[in-house]
Parts: sequence; C-alpha cells; structure tokens
Amino acid sequence: MLIGVIADDFTGASDIAVTLSKGLKGEGGLCTTQYLGIPSRPATAEVEAGVIALKSRSVPAEQAVAQSLAACRWLLEQGCEQIIFKYCSTFDSTDEGNIGPVTDALAEMLQASSVVVCPAFPAMGRTVYQGHLFVHDRLLNESGMEQHPLTPMKDADLRRVLARQSRNRVTHIGWNSVVGGSQALREALQQQAEEGRALVIVDAVSEHDLVAIGRACQGAVLVTGGSGIAMALPHNFIAAGRAKGQAASVPQITGPEAILVGSCSGATRQQIAEHQKRYPVMMVEVQDVLSGKTGAEELVAFIQANQGRLPLVYSSGDPESVKQTQQQYGREKVAEALDTLFGTTAQKLVAAGVRRLVVGGGETSGAVVSALDLGALTIGEEIDVGVPALVSQGENPIALALKSGNFGGKDFFARAVNTLSG
Repeated sequence: MLIGVIADDFTGASDIAVTLSKGLKGEGGLCTTQYLGIPSRPATAEVEAGVIALKSRSVPAEQAVAQSLAACRWLLEQGCEQIIFKYCSTFDSTDEGNIGPVTDALAEMLQASSVVVCPAFPAMGRTVYQGHLFVHDRLLNESGMEQHPLTPMKDADLRRVLARQSRNRVTHIGWNSVVGGSQALREALQQQAEEGRALVIVDAVSEHDLVAIGRACQGAVLVTGGSGIAMALPHNFIAAGRAKGQAASVPQITGPEAILVGSCSGATRQQIAEHQKRYPVMMVEVQDVLSGKTGAEELVAFIQANQGRLPLVYSSGDPESVKQTQQQYGREKVAEALDTLFGTTAQKLVAAGVRRLVVGGGETSGAVVSALDLGALTIGEEIDVGVPALVSQGENPIALALKSGNFGGKDFFARAVNTLSG
C-alpha cells in the first residue's frame, strides 16, 4: 500500500476512492480498496491505495482525533508512504473541529511541517480563491450550507475557520502561485515548512490547479482536502514505476434493489421529486419514527411490495422543517432515531435478499454500512461525479452506491440502481 486515506464520512470515502482508482486520464490509477472502519487484519497484497471510512465528522473532536490516529497507525503498518485526511469539499465543521484538531494530531504523529489544506472540487462547483471557499458563484456562507443542520458554515474565509480550530499557524498560498506550476508551488510549501509547522490553505479554481497541487505534494507525508486533492497523487507513484496504473476488476451484481435516503439537501430533494414521477416513493415522518408508529418493518414491507420497481424510502425535508423538528425533539435524538431506522432497515433488506442498495446522505450512508458490517469494498464504475459503484468482498457480495447529499444529477437514483447491476 502506497497511499492511505482517512475519510471523515462514508460517502466522502467513496468519492476519494474512485478518484484514486481513476487517476489522471490516460495514465490510470491505483488498485484501491475502501474499508468500512479500521480493519482488524492486514490489507491484501494487491492493494495500492487504502481508504478508511470513519463516521467522525460530527462526533466530539477528541473522538475524531482518536479514531483518525488509530486509522493512521493501521495504514502506516501496511506500508503507506503518504496519508490523506479527506473531509467534505464544503469544509463541514464547527469552531470546535473536527478538521483542525484531526489535522493537528496527524501532523504531529507524522512530523509533517507544511500541510496542504485544499477542499476544492471544481467538478462540483467548489473552488478556493483568495482563501475563500465558493460553491458555484456563491460564497460558502451564502450557498445554503449556512443552514446545514449539523455543521452550519457561516464563514467562507477558510483561514479564519481553520484558525479557530487549530493550534498551528494557518497560512495561505494564492492562485497566482498555483498557476506558476508544481515546482514553484513545491518551493512555496518548502518555505512555509522552514518557518515552522503550518496548515497551508491553497487556492484551486480548476482541475488543472489540483493536478499542479498534487504533483507538488510528491513526497509529502500528509495532505488534506476534498477528493479532488487526490487527482494527481497516483501519477507520482505511477511515473516512478512504483504502481501499475490498473484498477481492480469488479463483479456484476444482480438481484433485488432498494433506495434509502436521509439527506435534506436541495439536490437530494430534487432527485427524490424526479424519482417520484416514475417510481414508488415512501416518505417517513420523523415524529412517527420517534413515537414508534413507523419502524423498519414498515419500510421493508413497502420495498418488498414494490420490488423490481426501484422503490425509494426517504426522511427528508426543507431546512426550516428539519430545524423545527430538531428544536422540538433534540438534534441528537432525531439523528440517532433515523440512523437506527435506516441501519436496521438495511440489515433486514439484505437478510431478505436485497443485493443492490443505494443510499443518499452522508450520515445515513454511515449508519447503513455500519449496520451491515461489510468490511472492505472494491471500487467499481463511477455512477456520477464522485459516486462510484461499490461491491462488498467475500461470499454473497452486495453492490452499493453511497451518495453525499449534494452530489448527482436529477435522475441519480434510477441510474445508480441500474449501474449497480453492471
């Protein structure tokens, strides 16, 4: 294993896994495996990049740090020479963390001097310019992310956001330096390192910029960012003749299907509305879940009654209704109830023979894959930008697609189910 990734949620892990698997166009990527939690056994010999999916984005900072350090130790034991800390391209965090505390802890463990911080993902409209994070043509705090139920982002200046979280210096390399090329950027990062440990926010407005940053990070023991930061990292090993540039082969999976959605993002709500035009959809009221009126049995019964017709079950709403529900019942209580509901539903569905499972929402994806305890996943075809097909390893494999809230086109859910069958 050459590259090891610590991802703070499950959909983000899938996102960066497919980026490493693809690599640069014409070159190929690395043989990549995604692990659901920290493995209890060594990686198999063919794995060149290992991605550990944690559910650490919204837990207390000390828990996120402990989990991330444990993941890092396992990756180093597999031989990894470069560690990536992957977080969301909208920098989802609070003033307490968890991006700053985890980065600080990893930098200390790995003795990293200058650490790149770059959440940019231009293919999804997320860019960094003059240290500010944009979502398409809006500043982060005007993009809708300021209303996120768990990590409301109310400041687009990443320098200020990270400085409130980190013990280390927070500095910035502007776009004019990035377009100077990877060598100039490498020299700028080295200069930052000579002045003492720094978390360096690096501008990027295009994939060309991300490639330059990736090449400048050759030999860096720690890199942090969104999935785009990994675009050129396989190139550094392939060009040196240390990796083959071949992704793993993935089997085709047929069988019953189900779609479970727990995201409240605008993109997801549009996707549900589009799906509902042609396929059966069931909405779950949070109040009914909390009162016990609706449980996993009702969701499973709906899906089984509509098998073969791409049935979708969701608990989603506009930000205002979600906020009101959280205020009434408590944010943690609502989140725990929905995580338990979708996790138990997934267990019952797989036990009943479901073999293709599409999940919408980062927290929901984490709950589902944790409940299924699948271990390791092979990275398959990219369904939409940042969303690959995933296939569990071992007997009776199942295929999954784990979609972050804002990812995917309007017809994503139907396309995902069909792609999973090959």
